[in-house]
Amino acid sequence: MSYISRLVSRDTLFVAFLSVLCTVLFYIPTGFENRLPQNAIQARGLVLTVDNSTVQQFGIVKAGDQGLTVRILDGRFKGKEVTADNQLIGKMELDKMFKVGDIALLSINHDGDKIVWANASNHYRNRIELALLLLFGFLLVMFAGWTGAKALISFLFTALMIWKVMIPSLLRDYDPILLSLVVVGILTAAIIFLVAGLTTKGVVAFLGASLGLLLTCILAQIFCPEFRLHGAVRPFSETLLYSGFPHLNLTRIFLAGIFTAASGAVMDLAMDISASMNEVVQKRPDISFREAVGSGFAVGRAVIGTMTTTLLLAYSGGYITMLMVFMAQGVPLINIFNINYVAAEILHTLVGSFGLITVAPFTAVVGAFLYVKGERVIGWKTITHTMCEYWKLMHPNALFKLAISWFLRQ
Repeated sequence: MSYISRLVSRDTLFVAFLSVLCTVLFYIPTGFENRLPQNAIQARGLVLTVDNSTVQQFGIVKAGDQGLTVRILDGRFKGKEVTADNQLIGKMELDKMFKVGDIALLSINHDGDKIVWANASNHYRNRIELALLLLFGFLLVMFAGWTGAKALISFLFTALMIWKVMIPSLLRDYDPILLSLVVVGILTAAIIFLVAGLTTKGVVAFLGASLGLLLTCILAQIFCPEFRLHGAVRPFSETLLYSGFPHLNLTRIFLAGIFTAASGAVMDLAMDISASMNEVVQKRPDISFREAVGSGFAVGRAVIGTMTTTLLLAYSGGYITMLMVFMAQGVPLINIFNINYVAAEILHTLVGSFGLITVAPFTAVVGAFLYVKGERVIGWKTITHTMCEYWKLMHPNALFKLAISWFLRQ
């Protein structure tokens, strides 16, 4: 059997293994499914009539009860018409108003074959969400073929690992940072080796990304105490404590979220550098260690600028309205930068960006070790030299560049 045939065979086996693992994860219970009452079920319902007579308007918000007549569309009570409540609590982000013809998600309490009470908990959105997911998968496979199919499997595997492994384990009070490192490590291996295959290119990208994520984790733990932040800055943190989990360490959960959120961008950069170095070495098998590292640095410099901006846009995008409130009220910038929510996003963005900056030299050095053929005698002086060259080229300050140049000449 040729090398290419063995490679394809290993790749296919790995894809099959992850597909089976996704199926197993899908059916594994989280252990929290039975926290609802045994006599409570969920069903879809078609809204037939609405009664807004008890709904009160207070400025821009509404409060009270919206009465609904609903025909149940599925489940054991399919076809029955029932009166359902829609409770409004005066919070626009949580309240919803129904109109005739809407499909509602019903929470039904029953006593045997008798419906005791029904509540319209929200609009039913599963169908449109599934349609978007199928469209996403279709376009991904159509555009990228087999690689797109593998990327789709990695997408599903990531979602299942987070929902079926990470979230339940956090609720069971496993250490958030260690747990997240393990989960992110598994996801990094699965995603990179699915895309790159079980090859040297995949190993280089995996090692570079892992080193970058580990450094991000360390930096998050170093700087968070100086920011005087706790995990309650995240939405629903207090609600989690009041839901029977007061023992959870929200601060460590917050720290775990920092490098977990940055892991996707770190993997992208590591894969870009590894693939580029692999291509360079294939074209020039006689390339030296230092030249290979330089090629990796060149790719890293080209990608890092847009990647760090990507993190800034991704993290700040969810807080646009909050920033608008501060500006509308004339809050000084010095106050804004010291507000808990804003400081948390600054920490999130900058620590994640540190991971991006350092994953480039990590991947370049690892790639040079694994790609360059022949005997290599590489000491710490050579590695230090290449790292200093990288920072000299990356840093915008001319005085800093001059200092590094002087150091290299000594």
